[in-house]
Amino acid sequence: MDTLKVRDAKDVEEVVRAAIASEQPLEIIGHGGKRGIGHAMATNAVLDVSALNAVTAYEPSELIITLQAGAPLADVLALIDAKNQQFAFEPVNTAPLLGTPATGTIGGMIAAGLAGPRRIRAGGARDHLLGAHAVSGFGDSFKTGGKVVKNVTGYDLCKLLAGSWGTLSVMTEVTLKVMPKPEAERTLLLRGLDDAAANKAMTAALGSAFDVSAAAHLPKSAFRAGTEGLGDIAGQGEAEALTVLRLEGITASAAHRAGSLRQLLAPFGTATLIEDVASAALWSAIRDVLPFAASGALGAWPVWRIVCPPASGAALGSQLARETGGDVIYDWGGGLIWAALPPKPDAHAPAVRAHANSVGGHATLIRAAEDIRREVDVFHPQAPGIAALSERVRASFDPKTILNRGRLTRSAG
Repeated sequence: MDTLKVRDAKDVEEVVRAAIASEQPLEIIGHGGKRGIGHAMATNAVLDVSALNAVTAYEPSELIITLQAGAPLADVLALIDAKNQQFAFEPVNTAPLLGTPATGTIGGMIAAGLAGPRRIRAGGARDHLLGAHAVSGFGDSFKTGGKVVKNVTGYDLCKLLAGSWGTLSVMTEVTLKVMPKPEAERTLLLRGLDDAAANKAMTAALGSAFDVSAAAHLPKSAFRAGTEGLGDIAGQGEAEALTVLRLEGITASAAHRAGSLRQLLAPFGTATLIEDVASAALWSAIRDVLPFAASGALGAWPVWRIVCPPASGAALGSQLARETGGDVIYDWGGGLIWAALPPKPDAHAPAVRAHANSVGGHATLIRAAEDIRREVDVFHPQAPGIAALSERVRASFDPKTILNRGRLTRSAG
């Protein structure tokens, strides 16, 4: 397989134009950490952007950072953390789930568009992407968006790049909004609730005036040891049900709201409180789905990511777990379900998709062996009208399907 390492946007243009001329599609990678998500691509040529790794500009007082697409995510997070800032959408680190090295890049973060627990309040990656420089499937460089938060000139094309999995263009540089880190965080923890009661507790908390920034539920599980990814919080032995709710802000406010929320949740049980470092560790474990990590007890099981209306989450998740003998975790107040299901040649795709369709949701197969991904649609099949629109958008960026051909659909190329 030919690997073409580029040094700048001009190199990217040349590689894409050569690929168009030879009708040889390209697989676009940074360090390849997310290669296991999606279908195997129909190509023998790799466009490697890992050398585009500079921080072009960082203005903490303006809350913006401009980076080349190959910049390592871990380094960028350390840089902005040193200024007490963060990406508010909490980008998911897929390395533990996929069993790959933690070498994710900024471009991969945007292309995947996977947001963590604060998604319910802060939005997703696309909501924090202010601008981008990229090379289209025509081999032309283009710029979209800008370097200020209130830039609304023309079409907001950069939003299309988030979650496009590299099928629309090769990003070379992006500008992102950063936010101040909260001074304190407090997490209330309820034990022993079933899925339906937990859903009611999370709904009550999110509907309250207490500005809850995350709500998740880990059902009682015979599969997960209590300590997997959750430290001392989960206790020992078989994992008991945990319902967790996060409050953030200045210390006095977070503490006061935690007291008020505890009173609101009294009908569901007595909530215990964890603070700051312990709270942050818990939420990073939920964000990165550590209970389903490749190194853990369920590491050989396929993992689905199901997005659905939060009100439907508990019924969908518990029914799917019952039918398949699988294990589920709820995030986003029940709007996001992570499901680890027992190994099967079709990864339980018909059951997962039927349940998701029944509530107007969608499901993505995040972890599965390549032979399964050859036979099962990884990304949720779109309704005909949406599929036609998506194809028109894709063709307007990349008419010859040069970029990441076949990654999103089994039928392509």
